[in-house]
Amino acid sequence: MKRNMTEWMAGLISAQRVAAIPIMTHPGIELGGQTVRQAVSDGQVHAEAVIRLSEKYPSAAACTIMDLTTEAEAFGAQVVFSDVAVPAVQGRLLSTPEDIGRLTVPSLGSGRIAAYLKANLLAARAIDDRPLLAGCIGPFSLAGRLYDMSDIMVLIYENADAARELLEKCTDFILKYCMALRQTGANGVVMAEPAAGLLSDDDCMNFSSVYVRRIVEAVQDDTFSVVLHNCGNTGHCTHAMVATGAAAYHFGNKCRMEEVIAEVPAQALAMGNLDPVSVFKDAPAETVRRAATDLLDRMKTHPNFVISSGCDTPPLTPLANIDAFFEAVEAWNSRQQ
Repeated sequence: MKRNMTEWMAGLISAQRVAAIPIMTHPGIELGGQTVRQAVSDGQVHAEAVIRLSEKYPSAAACTIMDLTTEAEAFGAQVVFSDVAVPAVQGRLLSTPEDIGRLTVPSLGSGRIAAYLKANLLAARAIDDRPLLAGCIGPFSLAGRLYDMSDIMVLIYENADAARELLEKCTDFILKYCMALRQTGANGVVMAEPAAGLLSDDDCMNFSSVYVRRIVEAVQDDTFSVVLHNCGNTGHCTHAMVATGAAAYHFGNKCRMEEVIAEVPAQALAMGNLDPVSVFKDAPAETVRRAATDLLDRMKTHPNFVISSGCDTPPLTPLANIDAFFEAVEAWNSRQQ
């Protein structure tokens, strides 16, 4: 469903209540009795999980799966699948700068891209009471999955031209993918760029943000927003993140929200950052409730704050913990009236 995302975000900022948008899809898969393998391979199963969660929880936006293997697989990387765990890239596709030179940018018919486009299309058609946020990987994180994360860190210093050539190809594909996601009716995309958090602010600017900004400038408008996620940022590269011009910034639990939000423009959303594993998945429900309340208390002077998980909530996250999260947000908002 088309909606004005600029107005929607402005409405969240001006509201007297804090919005909650945890990045989660896996609980919806489990509610339907399906497996992770099915959901990441079948657009119908994926969409049903997203729709199921939107019907059960009052999240301000619905989110599709944060899968950091989809684009790498389209380029030809080998991916390992599991019924109970997120997919993972196995080995490496590229080993030398010469391999980068021979690499071709794939079509959108490669790998599981079509399944993800179908999931977003079906979910966008079914969910009409809130925005739908698709998912994609960021350029530097994709480059690391193709070339090996340790070696891409070396490459940017030893052969920056080769690194930039790879980043150009990654950016070209992600841009093409984001344009197709926009055509499905999705209202935005959460771009996961966690590997950029391994870089200094200057290097993050030069080897991530300039490429992300190119995508933002091409796809972002009043009807489609880019949410830049970097759970590797400890606070050291927020400046580079904001330089992308994204409409919203999503932070992981390695940083303190009250510190990083100081660098986020007042008209942009700052989202985060409860630990998706130690809080959402592994803690008792009462701990989730306390952690959410504490974060809301610390962020109460920041109207552009949106409470969220610090990353995608993993498979087998207890529904009782998700319930506790939303109950804590509702209770906190009620006390502010």
